[in-house]
Amino acid sequence: MRPAASRPCTLVVCRGCCCGDARKNPGTDHEGQLSRMREAAAGSEGRFAVRTSECLGPCGQANVVVVQPSSAARARGARAAWIGWALDDDATDEILAWAQAGGPGLAEPSATLSLQLIAPPAARPRGRR
Repeated sequence: MRPAASRPCTLVVCRGCCCGDARKNPGTDHEGQLSRMREAAAGSEGRFAVRTSECLGPCGQANVVVVQPSSAARARGARAAWIGWALDDDATDEILAWAQAGGPGLAEPSATLSLQLIAPPAARPRGRR
């Protein structure tokens, strides 16, 4: 059996029903945010990756970004971190800096980014989004 490929920290950027929607969050450059993240990942020498997903669930806290730990960090017990209200350049900068440093399990989020951590949908009471 082949060993699983080592995966880097991965940013999962919600772009479903609310996240990325200019009607819900006017004044946010949603496309620019995603482009910045993709460009930073491309220049990170494989330290982190970016992908998009349909609705991740916590629509009231759009834009949502899930920072998944690398394979190495997950092996040490790290779990995905959910970030809400990622709407401006400062939030994007903080997320990119954390991913560049290794993400969950390898680096601590900044104090500012820690204030934006939210519970994943499975940890929320039923019937609430």
